[in-house]
Amino acid sequence: MSRKKLSAWTKLKYGVGDFGMAVVTAILQFGQNKYYTDTALIDPLVIGLAMLIGKITWDLANDVLFGYLEDKTKSRWGKRRPYLIFGAAPFALFFWIMFSLPVSQGNKVFDFFLIIITFIVFDTFHTLTNTAYSAMTAEITDDYDERTSLTTYRMVFSVIGYLVGAATSLMLPAMVADMFSLTIQQGWSYVSLVVGILAGIAILIPGLFLKYTPAVEDKPPQMPPFKAILTTLKNKPFISYLIVTMIMSVSFTMVTSMLGYYIDSYLKIEGIMGTLIMIAMLVVLGLFLVPCGIISNKIGKAKTYALGLTIASAALIGVFFLPADCGIWIYILAAIAGMGFSAQWVCPHSMIPDVIEYDELMTGERREGVYYGMQATATKVTAALASLITNWVLGFAKYDAKLGLQNQPESAQLAIRILFALVPAIFLLICVPLLIKSPITKQSHAEVLKQLEERRKQQK
Repeated sequence: MSRKKLSAWTKLKYGVGDFGMAVVTAILQFGQNKYYTDTALIDPLVIGLAMLIGKITWDLANDVLFGYLEDKTKSRWGKRRPYLIFGAAPFALFFWIMFSLPVSQGNKVFDFFLIIITFIVFDTFHTLTNTAYSAMTAEITDDYDERTSLTTYRMVFSVIGYLVGAATSLMLPAMVADMFSLTIQQGWSYVSLVVGILAGIAILIPGLFLKYTPAVEDKPPQMPPFKAILTTLKNKPFISYLIVTMIMSVSFTMVTSMLGYYIDSYLKIEGIMGTLIMIAMLVVLGLFLVPCGIISNKIGKAKTYALGLTIASAALIGVFFLPADCGIWIYILAAIAGMGFSAQWVCPHSMIPDVIEYDELMTGERREGVYYGMQATATKVTAALASLITNWVLGFAKYDAKLGLQNQPESAQLAIRILFALVPAIFLLICVPLLIKSPITKQSHAEVLKQLEERRKQQK
């Protein structure tokens, strides 16, 4: 059993990779839907259907498939690093292409297939790199507290990337377009090119420079693919974790995708003052990452997670009841939400490696890739459902991009408030009792590691 402390330099080399993942994720969450509706001028109902189908077909299968292949990989760079080294460039390229679509000419069939094709190609390389990167957490160390520390380093870069990506999606394409006399579509294209290059470089750093010996003996799993998937569903701690992850995915997808609509169409705040709402949330979130890690070491990861979601839920309920002329209150509530969401950044990423050790005790195999693939699959499917719901509700509520963001009917404004604040808050509260009853604690994890150590000694 490994108890070697990781150097700060090792944690930094690993953590910087999440800047690349997060900056892209933030743009997808905060800006992709608005890019499709307001820049590419694609019908919201077409967007929702295309994203759902894209995610429940290829996207549904590739996470677990790639995770399984990565678990089986043997190379001089290890299991995970080759996918970062060779996947970074196409990841960046196809991210740029996805945000360089032509403005819709009203052909819904063409728009539908354009979204699906560009999304599927990008998602292939996003999955290859993200699954490999995430699975490294479980390999680098098996120490309960060191995983929280490693994850905290990672999440610092994640918040920075997320802040850059969110700010970029909310204001930079328009600024670039105005500055260089471009169309908004061209602004999005140039900005996404720069972001893609930066993200690719960040992903390359752990791929090229993070060299480590796995915390446990690196043996490729022998279980066939279908059985490997079914076996994960027998892991009770993982099922508990997965249910929370899926509910959180729906909630967070709604919050992030609807923020821009809420700021522009309901609050009617323009420019930097609107962006400051998101900045307030993310800055406070970043400031609370370390305190969140400390609290986690005191009361446990699951309880810390539950506490954070309770705080975030209270803030969102407050947001729902805010009048349009709420003044400073929106910034205060955004900051409180950021404090609560800090637990969402730290705890889940530190919890799933502990679940993987339980699986090793159950099956005798290390299968990090399969588990991260299953998590990604569940997250993407539920996010797609959330996207479908939000787009369809917007369509039925008479949201029309041609009217302008600040000229939407009252029905659309009410729908935006419900989707942005009320529904996500309810989902967050559903997660709280599930987390409090989580079967994985510091003590139970220590017992699992003890049993694994005894088994490994017997097998030598």
